[in-house]
Amino acid sequence: MKESYDILVVGIGGQGTILASNILGEACMIENRSVKGAETHGMAQRGGSVESHIRIDGRFGPLIAPGTADLIIAFDLLEAFRYSYFLRPGGKIITNSRLVVPTSVFMQGLPVPTDREILGCFSDHELCVIDAEGLAKEAGSPLTQNIVMMGAASHFLPLKQESLVQSFSRLVPPKTLETNRKAFELGRKAGSSC
Repeated sequence: MKESYDILVVGIGGQGTILASNILGEACMIENRSVKGAETHGMAQRGGSVESHIRIDGRFGPLIAPGTADLIIAFDLLEAFRYSYFLRPGGKIITNSRLVVPTSVFMQGLPVPTDREILGCFSDHELCVIDAEGLAKEAGSPLTQNIVMMGAASHFLPLKQESLVQSFSRLVPPKTLETNRKAFELGRKAGSSC
């Protein structure tokens, strides 16, 4: 029987994936839960892939083996597809509906798959698609997309909603707190239909 709850947070440099993983870790500490994490930044500052492994209540190392993640939180459709092999059967992917074209693809003028084509690749996965960009703008700042995604994911995390709110309240700049709270609530509402 699996002891840990394994979450993979993936995105592109600048989307707030590291803050999202820190929020999960802080929420675990608030609840006195064991948590282990590892991050891979790659070429994050240049739009490269970023991944964070978060293991809640696990006894062993922080890295999640392919095919064992309970939840993938993806801030980009292509990143959701790229890391989908980490998901266990019956796991869930929560992804932003946004598609960021990789710089190398754009520079070479290569064809870009449509959102519909990418979503068609997830027929074997339980998928929840959130318009994080639109909801973040509604909350008051496009920079809160990561908090929108945390709100949507809150329905599937083994953590209390209050712990997540307390966690991001500690980690975001105080002047942005109300905007982030609104972003979390809008994300939570969107995730309730998944």
